[in-house]
Amino acid sequence: MLELRDITFQVEENGADKEIIKGVSLVIPDGKLVVITGPNGGGKSTLARIIMGIERPTSGRIFFNGEDITEKSVTERAKMGISFAFQQPVKFKGLKVLDLLRLASGRRLSTGDACEYLSSVGLCARDYIDRELNASLSGGELKRIEIAEVLARASKMSIFDEPEAGIDLWSFNNLIRVFETMRKNIAESSIVIISHQERILNVADEIVLVNGGRVEKKGSKEEILPELLRSSAVVSACAMNTEDKA
Repeated sequence: MLELRDITFQVEENGADKEIIKGVSLVIPDGKLVVITGPNGGGKSTLARIIMGIERPTSGRIFFNGEDITEKSVTERAKMGISFAFQQPVKFKGLKVLDLLRLASGRRLSTGDACEYLSSVGLCARDYIDRELNASLSGGELKRIEIAEVLARASKMSIFDEPEAGIDLWSFNNLIRVFETMRKNIAESSIVIISHQERILNVADEIVLVNGGRVEKKGSKEEILPELLRSSAVVSACAMNTEDKA
């Protein structure tokens, strides 16, 4: 279980402090797929980076399975079982996909086991197992390989920052199937996805709406999603009316 207690995060902008995250308290339980959503610039990706330790909160505390991890580094958090998948996966020239999966799993992963992870994200293993992680791979391919890496790591908490970014429709459909499968098998671990895509929101157990650096709403998908969709419909209708008048 992850717990955020009164987290704030400030940056300096034009010589003044700008508050990005404003007193966020949040519990992410084990065995749940939680989607953090909200408007662009609302603070959701910053919150994910704070959880991973990429950014340090200005104030507040973070607890993971009862242990205070506020001052722990990214590496220390990774060793504790927290994984992070970036919007834009990192390329590693000279590193092959098999090597990456072995590094992620922390063991001498067999080719057969590595192929299973690739197959689970919709990639033909024989076409990718010996490929290098370089510019020859598309954004969708890199994204799915990164998810295979997270699966190989068998993390206690897996964080995905806007996994739909930069991928094609086919890859996106595959991505949804991967998350549906992960949701069925998370047991005592947890999954956090930063997204505003309706189809990803639909696979959530819980939805957290972050807006203006604060948690505006939190609850089950059944509670939150219909309200979000209604709000989106109202905003779209207002925009259309404005365009018609113009």
